[in-house]
Amino acid sequence: MGKSVMVAYALWAVGGPLGLHHLYLGRDSHALLWMLTLGGFGFGWVREVIRIPAYVGEANRDAEKERRPANAVPPLVGPVRLAGQVCVGIYFGTVALIGLNSLSFFYLIVLPLSVGAGVHLVSNVGSQTSDLRKTLTACLITSPIFYGSTLSPLPISLAASITAAQHRRFKPPRTPGSTQELGPRIFKLSLAWLAFSAPLGYCIFHNTTVTLYYLSDCVAALLDFFWFVPWLRGMLEYILLMPYRILCAITGGGYYEEAWRRVLEILLKEHTVREKEALQVFSLEEQASLEEITHRYRELAKTWHPDHNHSADAEAMFVKINEAYEVLVRRHRPNRFK
Repeated sequence: MGKSVMVAYALWAVGGPLGLHHLYLGRDSHALLWMLTLGGFGFGWVREVIRIPAYVGEANRDAEKERRPANAVPPLVGPVRLAGQVCVGIYFGTVALIGLNSLSFFYLIVLPLSVGAGVHLVSNVGSQTSDLRKTLTACLITSPIFYGSTLSPLPISLAASITAAQHRRFKPPRTPGSTQELGPRIFKLSLAWLAFSAPLGYCIFHNTTVTLYYLSDCVAALLDFFWFVPWLRGMLEYILLMPYRILCAITGGGYYEEAWRRVLEILLKEHTVREKEALQVFSLEEQASLEEITHRYRELAKTWHPDHNHSADAEAMFVKINEAYEVLVRRHRPNRFK
């Protein structure tokens, strides 16, 4: 059954930035690209208002087995595709710089592979594709030249985009029965989206744990404010815990009274980056108690106080010691969740 232009336009209007119309047309690479970039950063989604009829025609030709053979000479790379390869390559590289820069051999392996994946995703849109191995090889060769530079995604992406353009070709014709059902396709797209977003989410979580501290205090203050109206307090707590209740229902886990305290304790269990830096200032282990932290603070404060230490960096070090102490005391504050 052929694809409908009207249905494609409806899906474009409703969920275009998430690639719903591309999923409908069987353009899974394009759908994934839109999911990861929110419709090509918005510009691609707007441009498609005039491209959808061509997409529908291409999808119907694929259904009728009229796709061009893989050895056919593809057309010249258009400026839009080339610019998209460069931009998405830089985008993937930037995400890797944010979420994966702590990994070993990051600038030699992780970063070039991330940029190459972004470039290849764009080159794989529609009926064309490119040589993934040669694209990644170009990234791995270019990366050491710009080792350690935060601007390295740009030249790596340029090299990969040029290589992908030189080795572009048409995708091979689909064989009968090769088209997968919608469920497995969505599952694969979800895994790809998770692989892309998980490192970034992990980084964001570890850098915003202070925000969770603030939110936990707000939740506690809000609930305690209504202590004289138990039914209202219970209703607010029920609403705040709705996501947790849904998770328990799905996983079969048990539900506990005032479970938001337990949830916050789990969320705040790991040491944040600032807390680890503060422990390094005090030369203490992560298991250090509040008494050990306080004792070490007094020693360092006495040593580095500007009134007693007249070195050039004494004042800056004293400020750093006080900031580190505030960070660690906040973590060990007694009765935090009561």
